[in-house]
Amino acid sequence: MTDNTNIEGFTNPEEISDNDEENEITNIKKKICKKSGGFQSMALSHPVLKGILKRGYKIPTPIQRKTIPLALEGRDVVAMARTGSGKTACFLIPLFEKLKARQAKTGARALILSPTRELALQTLKFIKELGRFTGLKAAVILGGDSMENQFSAIHGNPDILVATPGRFLHICIEMDLRLNNIEFVVFDEADRLFEMGFGEQINEITNRLPESKQTLLISATLPKLLVDFAKAGLSDPVLLRLDVESKIPEQLTLSFIVCRAEEKLAVLLCLLKNVIKNDSQTVIFAATMHHVEYIHQVLEKAGISSTFIYSNLDPSARKINAAKFQTGKIRVLIVTDVAARGLDIPHLDNVINFNFPAKSKLFVHRVGRCARAGRTGTAYNIISPDEYAYLLDLHLFLGRSLRIIPHSGSIENTDGAIGRMPQAMIEEELAELINWHNCSTDLENMERVCDNAYKQYIRSRPAASSDSIRRVKELHISEAGVLPEYSDVSSSTTNLLSKIVNYRPRGTIFEIGAKTTSIDYKIMKQKRTLHKENIQNFHRKEDDLKTKQNLEDLPERASLPSSTADEINAAFNTVVLPKKRNLEVLYKLPKKKKRQLTQDEEFFIPYSAPDKHTEEGLAVNSFNTEAERIQMDLTADDEESYRRQTQIKKWDRKKKKMITVNNDGKINKIRTESGVWIPASYKSDRYKAWKEKSKVDAANDDDSEEESPQMLKLKTTPNTHWARHNQKIKEKMKKNHELKRPEQILKARKLKEQKLKRNGRKNRKGQKRNAKKY
Repeated sequence: MTDNTNIEGFTNPEEISDNDEENEITNIKKKICKKSGGFQSMALSHPVLKGILKRGYKIPTPIQRKTIPLALEGRDVVAMARTGSGKTACFLIPLFEKLKARQAKTGARALILSPTRELALQTLKFIKELGRFTGLKAAVILGGDSMENQFSAIHGNPDILVATPGRFLHICIEMDLRLNNIEFVVFDEADRLFEMGFGEQINEITNRLPESKQTLLISATLPKLLVDFAKAGLSDPVLLRLDVESKIPEQLTLSFIVCRAEEKLAVLLCLLKNVIKNDSQTVIFAATMHHVEYIHQVLEKAGISSTFIYSNLDPSARKINAAKFQTGKIRVLIVTDVAARGLDIPHLDNVINFNFPAKSKLFVHRVGRCARAGRTGTAYNIISPDEYAYLLDLHLFLGRSLRIIPHSGSIENTDGAIGRMPQAMIEEELAELINWHNCSTDLENMERVCDNAYKQYIRSRPAASSDSIRRVKELHISEAGVLPEYSDVSSSTTNLLSKIVNYRPRGTIFEIGAKTTSIDYKIMKQKRTLHKENIQNFHRKEDDLKTKQNLEDLPERASLPSSTADEINAAFNTVVLPKKRNLEVLYKLPKKKKRQLTQDEEFFIPYSAPDKHTEEGLAVNSFNTEAERIQMDLTADDEESYRRQTQIKKWDRKKKKMITVNNDGKINKIRTESGVWIPASYKSDRYKAWKEKSKVDAANDDDSEEESPQMLKLKTTPNTHWARHNQKIKEKMKKNHELKRPEQILKARKLKEQKLKRNGRKNRKGQKRNAKKY
């Protein structure tokens, strides 16, 4: 029985022969295999291809299929794709192909910069898995780790350095590290690097790198700051912008749950207990580290196993907690935005946004942790009234229509719909939470700390767009109905509770509990009768708007199958399409009559770009936020400015008087080779002390020094008699060729003088002996 199936990318061994005709057939088959689009068709070396197949990769993703051939040609590439599309392998596979094999004497030849510790450690893990057959050595340089261990790691001459920018620049200045041998540079999550404030460090590191390097920028978004950096630092770069229109994976299901601010924790417990399966893994995103610790304590009370990660946590604890979740020992991980980028947690099922992100770009990266590489996932979003405007900004950014669940009727497709949970479910969990807080002082204190932290968070949170803030009042999101997947409680109880929550009394605070003879009551009564017609007209307009929305949300229109684009083009020669974003349709508002203006299409320049909302969502810094920070105060006109002015002088305990502090920005800073000012605290004697302690000779650290032909001839197999003999000869040759210090030169002169004196005495004694003989 013969098997005719061929392995893709490899030829059949039976067909290989020495004849020319058979060789031509084999070449034709290889060309056919190249059209298959697999990793075998990329002309990769055997160790790299073996590592890819052992890792389990079979078919490259679209971004990998486009990026890897360009990187193998030596081109500078800016690769942009949505999260979870396999961007890490895009730069690791060309990196392995460029470095080929281990070179111990050369030093680091590739540099990968990552924004966070977790992403750097994950990249190191991928390097060890994909490149285990290449023999390449990699080292990681992270902030918070021991600098002495990092000194020894660099002295081990690794081929690949994975680092965070701040600590790597510190090491470069501390060791006077030369990066002349770097051939391949990768900026992983480049937009996040600039967003986290690493711009100055990246520019300084780039100035230290050779001009002949190959650079890859890997990012999920493309802000203007990144485009400017690519213009300045890259030579003739190629931009690959794939999957930009989708922004979020197609397999991801969105669920928006609205509630009051004090009910958020109860909604979270309802999701974890009743909706999310017990065997699934969930990541919860919170606003601050205090919220993370508070949620962790509440989940422990509820009997749900959880762990947490935030930036101020000890690095070893962060590593241990991440490993617990990745190995599946714990089902819930509570994090801040430190884990929103780059982390690949296998088989992650759900993401919960406990605090809705202020930036749409941040939402994309948060929910991008699940539904990666073709898997399915769900993103639950718990939204309070102060976050409604950011919800509208998100829908503008994604280009989706805003669909609110009505009280009466239902929607067939609830993906991305906005609704609420049954109030009975929330009240049950809320009662249990109140009981826990009454019995535990720790929870009460943590709740108070979280309230204060949230107030500070709101002060630093960027504001939503003015259009969204204005339209929030017209949409009545807080009056949304119950989502169908959560409506397992009787409708009568739910409707009653929702009416109680949404009840607004007709009287004002001046009328409730006041006597009819009081002045306040009489004035408000007169005011109410005066504006009675206006109030009735306002309520009538609201009722009309609700009825229109309910009519639009009726499911009768969605029952018919939709037509395809080919069918429409076949039926109609001319198709008139609407604008890219129609705000009235998006928000389902009544259409307004607009004046018809004639404009010249050739010379007309619109006030705003068609992709205005997308670019605002991708922006790292905007003019409005920067202009708010910059101000010039001639005199202090508020408490904060007055406090800053008084800080210019301080009390000196030695001089026993007030001294003026020099407020110059360049004090305690050093200027680097490229002219950038950085803090002088970077430079210390830690490396010098480590060298003395480790007895590392500076002459052995020079990577650029090449061995002479005589030294190369003395190379033999290690751990033999001749190897030890040749090592002694090498040391003697090094002593003869090395530069001597002034003390060594003086000592050598003294020894030479002593030898001359001895020789002079011997000559005199010999002359006397000869004289006596004669």
